[in-house]
Amino acid sequence: MPRRHQSYQERPSRLDGAVVWTLDVPPGPERRARSVLPDGCMDLIWTAGRLVVAGPDTHAFEVDPRNRGSCAAIRFGPGTAPVLLGVPAHELRDHRVDLTELWPRGAVAALTERIARSAGPAVALEEFALARSADTGPPDPLTAAVAEGLRRGRSVASTAAEVGLGARQLHRRSLAAFGYGPKTLARILRLQRALALVRTGLPFAEAACAAGCTDQAHLAREMRDLAGTTLGAYVASAAANNETPHPSGSSTTA
Repeated sequence: MPRRHQSYQERPSRLDGAVVWTLDVPPGPERRARSVLPDGCMDLIWTAGRLVVAGPDTHAFEVDPRNRGSCAAIRFGPGTAPVLLGVPAHELRDHRVDLTELWPRGAVAALTERIARSAGPAVALEEFALARSADTGPPDPLTAAVAEGLRRGRSVASTAAEVGLGARQLHRRSLAAFGYGPKTLARILRLQRALALVRTGLPFAEAACAAGCTDQAHLAREMRDLAGTTLGAYVASAAANNETPHPSGSSTTA
């Protein structure tokens, strides 16, 4: 009988800056632990009949290889989830928590039942996020501008000047919106830019320079510090499992 490989799919959400994704991990031999790399985002994940919030990571998050089954999620762009969930991002930094730890159990139970009854959990999550956004309003436009500037590779100093925030104000707002200061967010987004180029087949050295690193050695250090692995191991791991890593750096997220 042919072996089924885990299947990851994603698409842009109707919620600005978000991505809807699904993952199916079939039964079978246990694989090695997988890593989810920092990406500046937060996810709301439907898995095993419960809702889990994945906070912003400052380092690679190791996924238990024994986890099997299907999950669906919506990945919010930097600075979006704290507004929707009503909790500062830094309180969830490097954590995965049940939504019941953040919201009243009754509200979570109603949402959980709605998703469980739906034909598609991913669509139900997206509908929830859209409705919630209509109630809460958009993220702080200043921190949204900060995230966009850093995503495009601008320096922290020039981004702060452009939005008119001093260093302390920028750091305080960044903690609440992104979970960490702007320098950390800039490093994470730069690493993600480089990995996106690596996934296209661009040589490491060229990807490093195009993403804003000084050279390949600089990118290699950032990879070790933020992802806990090497560029070669990152590419080889996906190839060994016959998978293509998704933009957050892993084909496994829950």
